[in-house]
Amino acid sequence: MKRTILLIEDNTDIRENAGELIALEGYEVIEAASGEIALALIDLQRPDVIVCDILMTGLDGYAVYEQVNRSYAGIPFIFTTAKAEPKDRQKATEAGVRFYLTKPYEATELLGCIASCLSGRGDE
Repeated sequence: MKRTILLIEDNTDIRENAGELIALEGYEVIEAASGEIALALIDLQRPDVIVCDILMTGLDGYAVYEQVNRSYAGIPFIFTTAKAEPKDRQKATEAGVRFYLTKPYEATELLGCIASCLSGRGDE
């Protein structure tokens, strides 16, 4: 059975490119252009991993993470963002998100984080 990755990204080009990359690795990909859409999709099909942009209009990545954690604790989260300051990474860590990728990230970084989430490893 294929593992399912929910990709939440409001930038169409980034979402489509990352989605194609993830699908080429053999995962089922569900794409959402907003946090609101993502939350509705999670209710229909619980993903194995969530890859989520932080800076989005409407619900940002932190709001999505909090809501998912309340209803579906245990789904691994990977944040992606253009924010590269150490304080930004620290904020994500303090919120409980273990994986934080700064855009532009390498394909191997994203796929490595997904593999780590699926294997249950907490290392980055």
